[in-house]
Amino acid sequence: MVELAQGTWVVIADGEKALFMENVTDAEDPNLVVVSVEESDGANAKPSDRAGRRYDTAPNQKSAMEEGKWKTHAKSLFVQDVANLLNRKGLKGAYKRLVLVASPHVLGLLRRRLHSEVLGKVIAEVDKTLTNHPLHKVEQVLRSRLAPAT
Repeated sequence: MVELAQGTWVVIADGEKALFMENVTDAEDPNLVVVSVEESDGANAKPSDRAGRRYDTAPNQKSAMEEGKWKTHAKSLFVQDVANLLNRKGLKGAYKRLVLVASPHVLGLLRRRLHSEVLGKVIAEVDKTLTNHPLHKVEQVLRSRLAPAT
């Protein structure tokens, strides 16, 4: 059984926003407190009148990126930033237990980018996008997903 014990960090992420929270009470009645919120500025960085640009292998050359590829690239960069933050904090001992909440795609990206020591702190993964849900709803979903099967 996985418990959302006191001090457990919960990270809820999508490709544009990440909420870093800590449970300040016990597993039976979790009370998540937001530690920080990170938001991507990737959507605003792209010029609106032309496609995104990427460097080619030849010197001083760039190519246009299709809209879908640009957004996917921006989301991937944001997930990398989230993973870097989790790695820095985790390796410094800021948390001992970690729950990741994200879509299956984002979970996969995070998993590949987390340090092995940080991956060892992951006690549960919830494949659901909850970044824009109120905290009481997040707590409710976590309680139901992490509860032992009866």
